[in-house]
Amino acid sequence: MSIEIHHLTPDLWPQFEDLFGKQGACYGCWCTHFRLPPAERRSGSRQSNKDHIRTRIEAGPPPGLLVLEDGVANGWMQIGPRADVPEWNNKGRGSAPVDATDADDPAVWAISCFFIRTKARGQGLTHRLVAGGIDFARSSGARMIEACPIDLSRDSRSVGLFVGSSRVFEQAGFQRLVERKAGRPLMRLIL
Repeated sequence: MSIEIHHLTPDLWPQFEDLFGKQGACYGCWCTHFRLPPAERRSGSRQSNKDHIRTRIEAGPPPGLLVLEDGVANGWMQIGPRADVPEWNNKGRGSAPVDATDADDPAVWAISCFFIRTKARGQGLTHRLVAGGIDFARSSGARMIEACPIDLSRDSRSVGLFVGSSRVFEQAGFQRLVERKAGRPLMRLIL
């Protein structure tokens, strides 16, 4: 079995679309939760979310990484500058930047979402994606990466893990900065 990490570029749209399925992963989100203001998300549809992320992918640079196993996408991680996911910077969120200027600093990156195909969960793909994301960020000139994962989950297949598990980030060397919401630390890795 061949496992590879790839930047999500327009040529990989068919694999990304297959991974997200007809429903668009996480109730039709299509990984737009942190990209669109709440009012726009509520008034939108699965199709408008899909169109939004496809337009973003086509515009470049890659908004994240895919893990491909024998050519089939089994995992996705959204990663890029904080400014690319404006709702992640919202002052009311646990993921809000410690320093407000980080929200617009192109060298401050965020890992905001994961989606792993159900049958591929529990196989360490998030660890591989985070490792690939660190390399991607470093080669793109980032000076730090932040994440706001979840500490506890009753089930490793929980949809709540779309933000990732703090254990994965700790193993990758991320440090806890602040915990504004119980069980959701803001974590950082200096590159």
